[in-house]
Amino acid sequence: MERYDLVYQLYDEYDTKTLREYQEFVDVFPAVDSRVALEHWQEANDELGDRKDEIRSAFAAGETFAEIAARATRDQAFTALDLEAKYGRGVNVLVLDVDETLRSAGSTDNEIPRETLHVLTEFHEAGVPIVICTGQTLENVKGFAIQGLGSEIVHSGELSIVYEAGTGVFTPGHGADTKQLLYEELDEEIRTVFDDLRARVLPEAPDSLRRGCHLQGNEFNVTMKPNYETGSADAREIIDDALVYLIDLLADAVGEAIGSEIGADDCRELTRAFYADQDPEIRTVLEAEGAYPDRDREAIPDALADVLERIDVAYYEADAAEIGSLELNKVVGVERALDVLGVEDPFALVMGDSKSDRRVMEWVEDRDAGIAAAPEHASQDTLEHVLRTDELVFDRGKSVDVLRTAYALNRLARLG
Repeated sequence: MERYDLVYQLYDEYDTKTLREYQEFVDVFPAVDSRVALEHWQEANDELGDRKDEIRSAFAAGETFAEIAARATRDQAFTALDLEAKYGRGVNVLVLDVDETLRSAGSTDNEIPRETLHVLTEFHEAGVPIVICTGQTLENVKGFAIQGLGSEIVHSGELSIVYEAGTGVFTPGHGADTKQLLYEELDEEIRTVFDDLRARVLPEAPDSLRRGCHLQGNEFNVTMKPNYETGSADAREIIDDALVYLIDLLADAVGEAIGSEIGADDCRELTRAFYADQDPEIRTVLEAEGAYPDRDREAIPDALADVLERIDVAYYEADAAEIGSLELNKVVGVERALDVLGVEDPFALVMGDSKSDRRVMEWVEDRDAGIAAAPEHASQDTLEHVLRTDELVFDRGKSVDVLRTAYALNRLARLG
């Protein structure tokens, strides 16, 4: 019988919904010191075992089917079948963004749900390394990683953190390779520009920005965050102002670094024109702020353009405005993390919501090295990429749905 027919039989003939409810209860039952509660857990665990035994005895690959039915919905199981048929292999590394991917301010109270953490633990126990890939600072990521996954997993040697969107990589348990400051490998000209930016960004900011924004405590990137709830109208207004300010400050810093002979106002206008041409979202903000210059990008002197082409200006609506190095991005960080982890032939599940995550998705696609997933509220370009490839789009705060699909894929891939 074809495997698709067997999966149809599995979900048609067995109460897999109740099976999943028992499995989830057993998996995420809170640690309580209560004899009655523990007896209830034991009864549920026994019932779970009995229901799995029914499936085990009914199929040649009964153990695989029982575990899939206990964790994946019908749709997730058939998606996993499609992925296995298309790629012929399972996922051997997870590359995961955090904010608005694993957790969401809008639906998970900015916490990673317990069921998501449990599935990640199961991947770890199955020998699948985890790469957390985020724009956050290392200290922030270490804190919630240890709190959520536990110190043992974080320090197992099988977890790596790509932080500040690729400026550094932290992989505990790997000796001299544990912490790699990738920004130290940049040339002096670029480092000088960023040193200047960090020194001036707050002292020279208008009063409204100093009151309405704070500087994220990065090691390298310059990131302005709102002092308002992410996604709110106030946050959007202040981040739009911050974007214009950062572009102008960058123009000043680059102009001084290269000894440009053009005037400061011209340098600012040309820098605005450069990034407006690079990113339609930035152009939209500049137009709305009355800051879009009537300048042709072709008018930008080569010396200025050569430096700007190495520097990234990122706009995250109502969330952040950021300046980083295009030579340091999540792709560079992920490559270094995989090297340290010893993943020589990656087939990654890449999950993220932003343009920086899309670059990683495109990188794995170009190398036939993985699959991509994104939340429904991801940036337009990211969502288009995911829809064009395997359509792994999940609801806000429900990253666990794709992780369960990947779990089922790995189970099926073992059958050959």
